[in-house]
Amino acid sequence: MVRSARSGPVPAQEVPVSTADSVADLYRNHHGWLHAWLRRKLGCTHRAADLAHDTFVRLLKPGALSELREPRAFLTTVAHGLMVNHLRRQDIERAYLEALATRPEPLAPSPEERALILETLEQIDAVLDGLSQRARTAFLLSQLEGLSYADIATRLEVSVSMVKKYMLQAITHCMRIDLS
Repeated sequence: MVRSARSGPVPAQEVPVSTADSVADLYRNHHGWLHAWLRRKLGCTHRAADLAHDTFVRLLKPGALSELREPRAFLTTVAHGLMVNHLRRQDIERAYLEALATRPEPLAPSPEERALILETLEQIDAVLDGLSQRARTAFLLSQLEGLSYADIATRLEVSVSMVKKYMLQAITHCMRIDLS
């Protein structure tokens, strides 16, 4: 509800959003609070500005805003998804850089190779999104570290048959994504 100086509460208006002008109006009306919300969540005004911008760019896609009734709720949902993806990418990059720091200098990849590796890791993470943490971990230990099912079971403190179930889940998940 919006408050009017004269008549008290005024119901929020339904915002018809089918053109770039509507997105511009949404930007003018909601960018400030969205940026502030993201800044509080992320603790960085620059990253918050980037994600707020990316949120509004997403709205320019055809059909993204059909019959929008609650702009703030919608913008918060889109921004939250972008923020989660950003934080996930940061975790992947941090883990990769930590692993890289343990390698001797001559074995370290070039900046171009690093960028390609990070991009590949982000793609792998996106493919495995939707799996349970244990299924994801079992799959990665098998595929990236070459561990046997028995070694994975020991590391995850589960039975070998449970590791087999995790692997089946992961492989089935990957095949579904490959077919779509």
